[in-house]
Amino acid sequence: MGSSSPAFSLPPQKVTFKGLLFDMDGTIIDSTSAVEKHWGSIGAELGVDPKVILQTSHGRRSIDVLKLLSPEKANWEYIKHMEGLIPLRYGDDAVEIPGARVVLDVVTEKKVPWAIVTSGTAPLVTGWLKMLRLPLPENLVVAEDVENGKPDPTCYLMGMGKLGLKAGDDVLVFEDSPAGIKAGRAAGCKILGLVTSHTVEQIIDAGPDWIVQDLRSFKIIGYSDQGVEVEISNALALA
Repeated sequence: MGSSSPAFSLPPQKVTFKGLLFDMDGTIIDSTSAVEKHWGSIGAELGVDPKVILQTSHGRRSIDVLKLLSPEKANWEYIKHMEGLIPLRYGDDAVEIPGARVVLDVVTEKKVPWAIVTSGTAPLVTGWLKMLRLPLPENLVVAEDVENGKPDPTCYLMGMGKLGLKAGDDVLVFEDSPAGIKAGRAAGCKILGLVTSHTVEQIIDAGPDWIVQDLRSFKIIGYSDQGVEVEISNALALA
């Protein structure tokens, strides 16, 4: 997990959005240990040092990683199969990001427009959500839905479309990776950056609108025809 800073001290700020788009790994769950074991197995199979893979794999689609390492395996049939096995093989190695369950429970209860937009495949995402007994969204954008992964904004534009929203609408993206933050920005969204998988400096450089340690700093106040009113607290105070 990434480093933290003692300056997470900004007072609460209330903001209203039309919809919420969540990245998955590093934002809702932390499956770092499982992913490391997974790529360790794949690296051994391919004859590639897993450390080399892990340096660039977070926030990227497996198909984009394999296009560089083993093009013959860069197909959706293989990738969906291998990713579907991760929650089954390494289920005990994933945990919730602090605050995630509360946020998703409230989002579901209040029927707030939301979606998960992830670099993982459908079998991986649904497998983890079921394993951890977290709410399944009605709207999901996964790796196989787009031609190009993050930082390309297509995935977030697609997520907005699934919520009946468009570019220019007030949408909040939750992200932990620089590539994902850049994708959300390019889609015209506001970004809540989480310092979970990268350093504070890396998240700052990606340019989110707020930086927090985890989802305990995010609270839903209410949902009405005007949108979902949220409160962001203890965000990073930038000098």
